[in-house]
Amino acid sequence: MAKNGNGETGGAGAFGRRLLLSVDAKGYGSADTATQQQFQETIVRLLHESADAAELKRRKWKTQEGGDSLFAVLPKHAYEPALVDDFMRGLEAGLRDFNSSRVPKERLRLRAAVHFGEASRASNGYVGTAPVEIGRIRDCAAMRAALDQMPDACLAVGLSATVFRDVVQGKPYTSLRENEFQEVLVKEKEYRGAVWIWLPGEDVRQLKLPTEVPDGEGRGTALVRSELKLGTLEGNADATGLLAEGALDGPVEAATEVDHVAGNATVIGVHLRSAGGKQ
Repeated sequence: MAKNGNGETGGAGAFGRRLLLSVDAKGYGSADTATQQQFQETIVRLLHESADAAELKRRKWKTQEGGDSLFAVLPKHAYEPALVDDFMRGLEAGLRDFNSSRVPKERLRLRAAVHFGEASRASNGYVGTAPVEIGRIRDCAAMRAALDQMPDACLAVGLSATVFRDVVQGKPYTSLRENEFQEVLVKEKEYRGAVWIWLPGEDVRQLKLPTEVPDGEGRGTALVRSELKLGTLEGNADATGLLAEGALDGPVEAATEVDHVAGNATVIGVHLRSAGGKQ
């Protein structure tokens, strides 16, 4: 009889929703044998140290290792904010310390993804949609580009939309803020969805990360962020930070600061039109 997917009876038929972590090292395949061995040893050590510091009970994780990579299913009731915040900060600090005396080509740099979803034990690992999805998040073009474009970064973190919404977005559970992330749309094999990318200690918002257009939607689905700082607004006045018309070619971010808008006046910080709009 199938139970609740906590390693009890039921096997592949046992349903469960769990917190997942997936980690992979950049450039492992091009490293020499000695460096690969050092990377493997360091990944194991730092994951243990970071998990213990975040009180995430590393010895109770169910894992699948692959040399430079690891997939982990955390215990039931594992505290998601601790994995997203304390664990990742500890991991980044450990990587930075390890890399401090190494030449650039011998530095250990990781991509780490966090997801929460369906994952159940099977005869050779885990099955379900979430184990597949977290691999797509970890290996997506935007995560790879983040480390390529920011050579001093040791760690790129990708959160699924579920984790970002439940743990970070407008929430008080971590020290993280929404503006420390960049959202990208990912279309990687069978996975379609948003990924929120964070580079601890770096400003990911300055990067031009690849983003996809969801199936069935036009180019007008570009990500748009706008911030408007407004002083005083007199009667019948109007202020708009960003006005976008038609399809846009890619992500847009705009910041507008207005001290004063007189009555009956209209202020538009940024006005964007598609190529067809001729502006």
